[in-house]
Amino acid sequence: MTARNELPRFIDGYGRVVPFAGACMEPPPAQIAVPKTRFQGQRKLLKSIGDAFDACAIGDGATLSFHHHLRNGDQVLNMVLVEASRRGLRGLTLAASSLFPVHAPLVDHIRSGVVGRIFTAYMSGPVADAVSRGVMAVPAVMQTHGGRARAIESEDLKIDVAFIAAPACDDYGNINGVQGRAACGPLGYAMVDAQYAAMVVAVTDSLVPYPACPIDISQECVDFVVVVPSIGDPAGILSGTTNPTTEPVGLQIAATAAAVVEASGLLGSDFSFQTGAGGVSLAVAAEVAAVMSRLGVQGSFAAGGVTGALCEMLERGLFRAIFDVQCFDLRAVESYRRDRRHMAMSASLYANPWGRGAVVDRLSAMILGAAEVDIDFNVNVTTGASGRILGGSGGHADTADGARLAIVTTRLAAGAGPKLVERVGCATTPGATIDVVVTEAGVAVNPRREELACRLKASGIAVKSMEQLRAAADALGKPAASGRSRQGPIVAVVEYRDGTVIDVVHRAPD
Repeated sequence: MTARNELPRFIDGYGRVVPFAGACMEPPPAQIAVPKTRFQGQRKLLKSIGDAFDACAIGDGATLSFHHHLRNGDQVLNMVLVEASRRGLRGLTLAASSLFPVHAPLVDHIRSGVVGRIFTAYMSGPVADAVSRGVMAVPAVMQTHGGRARAIESEDLKIDVAFIAAPACDDYGNINGVQGRAACGPLGYAMVDAQYAAMVVAVTDSLVPYPACPIDISQECVDFVVVVPSIGDPAGILSGTTNPTTEPVGLQIAATAAAVVEASGLLGSDFSFQTGAGGVSLAVAAEVAAVMSRLGVQGSFAAGGVTGALCEMLERGLFRAIFDVQCFDLRAVESYRRDRRHMAMSASLYANPWGRGAVVDRLSAMILGAAEVDIDFNVNVTTGASGRILGGSGGHADTADGARLAIVTTRLAAGAGPKLVERVGCATTPGATIDVVVTEAGVAVNPRREELACRLKASGIAVKSMEQLRAAADALGKPAASGRSRQGPIVAVVEYRDGTVIDVVHRAPD
C-alpha cells in the first residue's frame, strides 16, 4: 500500500508531513532522544489541580498528556480541562493515549478554544463524532500506541505536563495501579510520559504512606502530587465486550482462526500470543487454549491489553509469563496484583518501532479485528461505513507489523454492509503486514505468504482468494456502505507507527 495522493498541504503537528512509504521505516539517528534530568527540592504535595497549574506554569498553547488505564472510567482529563477553562487558557494541545465517551466534556472545550489540537491513538463516542464533523480547526493526529511512544521519546511530540491518574500514590510521587479504590493494573501508557515529559503531576484519590509498595512509576519521574476526591470509576475499565461470543458464526470464525494457528507450525515452547477484548477474539483465545492443552504446549508469553482469558491461560500453565500494558477487566487487575509472572510493560517496551526491542517483535500470533478489509489486505479500524471515526489503531498496526502471524477475524458483512471491500475507507494497517483473513466463508492468505497457504491447505482449511471472499460478502445482499467521502475538509491525519502519514480522514456527512 502506498500513501494516497490527497495528503494534506497544511502543516501537521510536527511542522511537516512525511508520506507513508512502507512498513517500517528506519529512524533518523538524530531523532533518538535521551530523557531530561530534573530535581524538585520543594515539597511535592499540592492542595489542588489549580496549584499544579501554577507550579508547572501552564499557559496558553501548552501540551498536556493523559492516559487511559481507567478507560471509560477516567475523570482526570475532565477535571484538568475544567481548571484550564476556568483560567481562560486557549490553544492547548491534548496528547491523550486514548479518548472514550466519558470524555464528552472535551467537545465544549474544543468549541470554546481551550483545546486547539489533539494527538491520540484511539477515540470513540462524542469526541470522535465531533471531530468527524469538523469541530476542530486543525486536524487531529491519530497515532498507534507504539507510534505515540516513539513520538514522545524522539521529541516529535514534546509534552509540557503529564497528568497521571494514580490509583495509589505517596507524597513523594511513587505510584502503583494495584491499590486504592480505582485499582486498574499496569500504567503502561503513562510510563513513557512520566519519563519524558518536562513536568509530571500525579493525581490520586488514595494517598498511601511513603514508600508506596509496589512501585510502577517512581518518585524520580514525578514533580508534584495532587489529592482529589476521585480519579474515576474502575468499573469503566470494563468498557466493551469482555465475554467470548456465543453466536454460531462467531464461534465458527474463532475455531477456524485457532486451526490456522495450529497449522502454522508456530506452536511450541517459544509460542507467544496476543488477542483483543472483543467477543470473537476471546473465543479465539479459548480455542487456542484448547489446542495448546491437547498438544501439551507451554508457550513463552501472552501480551497486550490483558483480559481474564489470557490470565486463565497463564494460570493453567499454557504460558510462562504475561506482558501487560493495561488491563481490560478486573480479573486481569487481580492477576497483576498477585502473580509475579504477570509483568507490566510500558507502551515503548510494547511497541516502539525505534526502541532497542519491542515485545510485538517477539509475537508469534496476533488476532486482530476489522471494520473493513480490502482486496489488498489493508485494514480499517479507524472509521465506519458512514465515514465517522469509530476508534483508531491503538496497537493494531504495531502488532500486525511485529507478529510472525497476523490474523484478522471478521464476518463477511455487518448491518452497514459488506466488510470485505475493494478499497477501505481509511487505511489503518497496511496489507503488507496482514497474513491471514478469517471469515465464515473461508480463509484468505496474503500472496506474500505462499508457504503459509500451502500449510493451511494441507491441514484441510478452506483457503480462498480475497476476491472470492469479497464476492461472498456481496452475495449476502447487504446494503452497500454509504456516506464515505474522499472529499471535503480533512479532520484527522492517520499516522503509521513510524510517524509517516498513511491516510487522512475527511469530514463525515451530517
